[in-house]
Amino acid sequence: MRICVYCASSAKIDQAYFDATEKLALEFVHSDIEIVYGGGATGLMGKLADTIIDNGGKIKGIMPKFMNEVEWAHKKVADFEFTDTMHERKARFLVDIDGLVTLPGGTGTLEELLEAITLKRLGLFAKPIVILNTNGYYEPLKQMLEKCVREYFMMEKHLEMWTFVDHPEEVVPALQSAGDWDGGAIQFATYR
Repeated sequence: MRICVYCASSAKIDQAYFDATEKLALEFVHSDIEIVYGGGATGLMGKLADTIIDNGGKIKGIMPKFMNEVEWAHKKVADFEFTDTMHERKARFLVDIDGLVTLPGGTGTLEELLEAITLKRLGLFAKPIVILNTNGYYEPLKQMLEKCVREYFMMEKHLEMWTFVDHPEEVVPALQSAGDWDGGAIQFATYR
């Protein structure tokens, strides 16, 4: 199994987010899951990579060249791909993966997640999306997505596109038990 993980690069966040990321990384290693991530060396990205590497797991970084030029790339990640743009990076994240996991993060993480959800809604991405809601971080997003459905910006069926979990040990089972998403989702992407 190969999973893409979106997460923060900030090093100033609460320790609880680092602890949850470390637990999740160990779950990935023990489940023999290869990770694709943003390639960073700090914040949750750094914790994810360090834990996977230190425990013999597999991880690949994907980063735009301009970020590498300012030395954001994790030095111990051996498998690296450098892209020309952020758009190209996001597209590469979703190639040949079996699912997507989002940990807490800022605007970059949110933007990547919401693009993946949009692609899934349009039937262009059909893999499981699991959102790790450590310390209730994603409660406002969960409420916003539910409001989108209540106010008819999305259909109730669209709530099946993702799974929110509260604990790292719930992530792998959520990926494994996610239902199939209809490749013809474009037919019900919006109300008409």
